[in-house]
Amino acid sequence: MKNTVVSFREAKEKGQRLSLLTAYDYSTAKLMDEAGINGILVGDSLGNVMLGYPDTISVTMEDMIHHGAAVARGAKNALVIIDMPFMSYQTSVYDAVVNAGRLMKEGRATAVKLEGGSEVCPHIKAITTASIPVMAHLGLTPQSINAFGGFKVQGKSEAAARKLLEDARAVQEAGAFAVVLECVPAKLADIVTKELDIPTIGIGAGNCCDGQILVYQDMLGMYSDFTPKFVRRFADIGSVMKEAFATYQQEVQRGTFPAKEHEYTIADDVLEKLY
Repeated sequence: MKNTVVSFREAKEKGQRLSLLTAYDYSTAKLMDEAGINGILVGDSLGNVMLGYPDTISVTMEDMIHHGAAVARGAKNALVIIDMPFMSYQTSVYDAVVNAGRLMKEGRATAVKLEGGSEVCPHIKAITTASIPVMAHLGLTPQSINAFGGFKVQGKSEAAARKLLEDARAVQEAGAFAVVLECVPAKLADIVTKELDIPTIGIGAGNCCDGQILVYQDMLGMYSDFTPKFVRRFADIGSVMKEAFATYQQEVQRGTFPAKEHEYTIADDVLEKLY
């Protein structure tokens, strides 16, 4: 079944959990789509896991469009959401609408995602007014990592928890169709989830959210630079890949690959005419 912003809202109303993963290329998106994943986020996490940056700050609009279009070609039923990269929307409401439009037209997104609470509500309202669905993102927002002073759980004090709840209400009022809650105490995420009419998508926010999202390299053991506490490895594909690469390297060196069954043939009489 085709996933849409409407089906996401209906899933919350029916109490059906939503599954989301990140993806950055056609082949991976196609596999996720065939597995029935509800939503695929082309996250600016590609800066870390695909481009080797220490953070998401350096990711550009061109990066997001390039990877987003590849994912969109592979996903037939999943909702494809593309992250708005750092400084593509913070500069002005006008820039936010223009860049969201580029992600839809050139990146073939079904929706866009941006980070922030009440301060970006004018941007959310303007983008949704342009008929572009917006997913909000609260809690630990990686584009603000320098302001936070590192990767830290958000909303632990009374003031911070109250601000997060107020921001959640604000982004819903501005028109967001869903909101990601990242690195938020589970009990606070539960309160937010019950308060909102739109789905909450958790990542490090406990089991009470309406859906969950993970970076696929994390959940498959393919990215070892940093593993957050909230990650569960559903398979150790990284070790399998490393073993396969090593076996290939050894067989090439030994001359056992390629073998006869991997070769193409040519008639001997054709070869004789070459001499």
